[in-house]
Amino acid sequence: MNIVVAFKVVPDDQDIQIAGDRSLDFSKAKGIVSAYDLNAIEAAAQLAAANPGSTVTAVTAGPASIDDSKLKKNVLARGVDDLIMAADDALAGMDAAGTAEVLAAMLADGGYDVIICGDGSADDYAQQVDVQLAARLGLPSVSAVTKIEGAEGAVVVERTLEDVVEEVRVPLPAVVAVSPDVAVPRIPGMKDILAAGKKPMDVTGAPVVPGRTIDVMSCAAPEAAERACHVAEASADGAIEQFAAALRAAL
Repeated sequence: MNIVVAFKVVPDDQDIQIAGDRSLDFSKAKGIVSAYDLNAIEAAAQLAAANPGSTVTAVTAGPASIDDSKLKKNVLARGVDDLIMAADDALAGMDAAGTAEVLAAMLADGGYDVIICGDGSADDYAQQVDVQLAARLGLPSVSAVTKIEGAEGAVVVERTLEDVVEEVRVPLPAVVAVSPDVAVPRIPGMKDILAAGKKPMDVTGAPVVPGRTIDVMSCAAPEAAERACHVAEASADGAIEQFAAALRAAL
């Protein structure tokens, strides 16, 4: 089984700074693999391990800054056999439709059985790339997957919805979007990291320059709520009652 797993490189939210006007400064934020896509990578690796002879290819697209040696090794150390990356500043700031267009161009030659995606990205969480990618490739798609197993010419998946868990048999090739519960991401060991540096990495420019379907007018942090700053002296009479009253008033 030839498995493709798509992932997105996002700014590390721990390094994002907020200016006085509530604008976001990403200049010091390093690129990391979206947390939801780490689950997808692990699901792909486990599916390959359960089906001997399978391979896992990771694909991603974004600005030139994603072409980072440490990041690429981090992906390849997680049970991935090879990496295909489109790193080009023409691909900066892509929306879901643009991302699907570029990924479809990268996968136009086929050769895969299943494409696994996370159910959303850690930054926008639009939950649209998987279905738009499937539409462009003319493939069936299934989302909210919490378990995936290989079968003859198909995958059998469990979808965990709000009120039911359903089992679906999806003919291949197909696009499968997995929820975080599908698998716990592994922590690569030193041996895995060293081996990752010897695995194939194909880094190219933009296969297409996508158009935009969404215009972002502004992106700002929410306004900080004023704090009441009630202070109760523990030794004072009625301190507990004052504390409880302050909590009730704040709720």
